[in-house]
Amino acid sequence: MTQLEVWHDGDCPLCRREIALMRRLDTRGAIHFIDATHAESCPLDRAAMLARFHAREDGTLLSGAAAFAAMWRAIPLLRPLGLAARNPRVLGILERGYLFFLRARPRLQRLARWRDT
Repeated sequence: MTQLEVWHDGDCPLCRREIALMRRLDTRGAIHFIDATHAESCPLDRAAMLARFHAREDGTLLSGAAAFAAMWRAIPLLRPLGLAARNPRVLGILERGYLFFLRARPRLQRLARWRDT
């Protein structure tokens, strides 16, 4: 089985919701989730880890859509999408979508924080 570590922003309401969902879907316990805001060690600078989504799959550090695809491959329900992302064209489309999300993320975070109050 693939070893997978996933770093997330535990202070981000969007990330907390998404990681909670991924934990529920990870029925095999294949993913080790790490809160980068409180982790004692990160493979990169903490700010870089919090700016983009990161995962380490079998020793290879991945970022952005590639990290999401690795996480999806570890979750049976999402595995087909993760496998499709091994195709460079599919991964490119997912990365462009992820970059769009990153531009919208601050507004979405404010909305999620407002909703939490």
